Amino acid sequence: MSNITRRRALGVAAGAAGAAAGIALAGSAVADAPRPAAPAAGPTSFDEVYQGRRIKGGPSGGGHHGGHHGGGYSVTIDGEELHVMQNADGTWISVINHYEPVATPKALARAAVRELQGAPLVPLTLS
Repeated sequence: MSNITRRRALGVAAGAAGAAAGIALAGSAVADAPRPAAPAAGPTSFDEVYQGRRIKGGPSGGGHHGGHHGGGYSVTIDGEELHVMQNADGTWISVINHYEPVATPKALARAAVRELQGAPLVPLTLS
């Protein structure tokens, strides 16, 4: 004979119903949670001398890479374009520091200047 009693079967059913209700409440709490503010229109422009190098950044006018990986944003070091890319999580990388994402294009330009250690930025040519 089976060891399952009516009381045990009802207890299991009540527990399953309670768990389903808890999952439903958790789902509605997530749906009702405040959503984060929409991200800003884009990174701000900058133009400064950093460690003796002129770094500039701002929305690109289309150019060769405009709208490709950098999302319409360009960065230059001493007038030479630094190829930049924005990751899906909003961080930025470049050909100089591809494995060290940073929060902003300005921080990216500064990191590239430090990495170059005075060497000139050689233009990236894509064939």
